[in-house]
Amino acid sequence: MKKNKTTLMLSAAIVAGAVVLAGCSAPAPVPGGNTTAGQQTPGNMHNGADAMFAQMMIPHHEQAVLMSETMLEKKSLGTEMVKLATDIKNAQAPEIKLMETWLEGWGEPRELGHTMAMEGMLGDEDLQALASAQGRAAEELFLNQMIGHHLGATKMAEAALKNGKDPRVLELGRKIIADQNAEIAHMREMLKK
Repeated sequence: MKKNKTTLMLSAAIVAGAVVLAGCSAPAPVPGGNTTAGQQTPGNMHNGADAMFAQMMIPHHEQAVLMSETMLEKKSLGTEMVKLATDIKNAQAPEIKLMETWLEGWGEPRELGHTMAMEGMLGDEDLQALASAQGRAAEELFLNQMIGHHLGATKMAEAALKNGKDPRVLELGRKIIADQNAEIAHMREMLKK
């Protein structure tokens, strides 16, 4: 009986401590963190920069996927271009889902409550030009547009690394910078051919 009472008192103290800690910190705990799904750890806390990163990167990635799909619908693309567009689509689509999961877990909206200019985003005219272009002209336009798009994404990722808090956001930010800088170098080489 004494053992059970001690365990109960310890459990109550741990819960009380957790409540006090939660009340002292502004960010909300993030479900699922870096451990198994559903667990929460003190390192899995987010801040406004984490949320803004996901809210901005989702539409940014969605546009990259759209651009890639636009290219993949075209006839007689070179195999290198088909691989590049496929790789971009296959890399960024799952990252969209991942960031949506984070926002849902944080209790944050998927969209920003206001419009904010994002570097590298194409306007409607740019997207229409890409849809209309054919052959090598389409490939060159896509490469130039996607280089600018990737540069915008890496800048957003760098801001997240500087101001973000959630370790998963920092990990994705580093991945985006590494992956997209490698693709930028590859696309610049493709333009020289």
